[in-house]
Amino acid sequence: MDLSKIKTLIDFVGRSNITELTVTEKDVTVRIFRTSPGDAAVAEPPPKPESTTSPVTAAPSTIEKTSHAVKAPVFGVLHKAPAPGEPPFVAIGDAVEEGQTLFIIEAMKVFNTIAAPRTGRITHLTPIDNGEVETGDLLAEIA
Repeated sequence: MDLSKIKTLIDFVGRSNITELTVTEKDVTVRIFRTSPGDAAVAEPPPKPESTTSPVTAAPSTIEKTSHAVKAPVFGVLHKAPAPGEPPFVAIGDAVEEGQTLFIIEAMKVFNTIAAPRTGRITHLTPIDNGEVETGDLLAEIA
């Protein structure tokens, strides 16, 4: 199954009332699901413990008000660079444009490109690279 078909399926789930869709083509199965709005509110608290690693506790609250969180849409292995040994897509302080690639998440042998949802400057990046992330994990913040 090619990436364009998967993106079409994701768009379909996003526009419809269904919460889960499983599609099998040849020997590839893709499972797309979304949580209800109440579940999304429950997913919000986990990023807050990361702010305890910050030396200044007042800074994250001001960043949260002016920044946009980029969260993992799926479970998988996060890659900050396009290939091993290459520089990362972005670094803290980089200016990004809407649609610019920030990360790649490898899930079920499918590489999902995570793009910037808006134009701005990277203010936070997850320390995880080539490691597993869960759906809803905070990957970056764009101010």
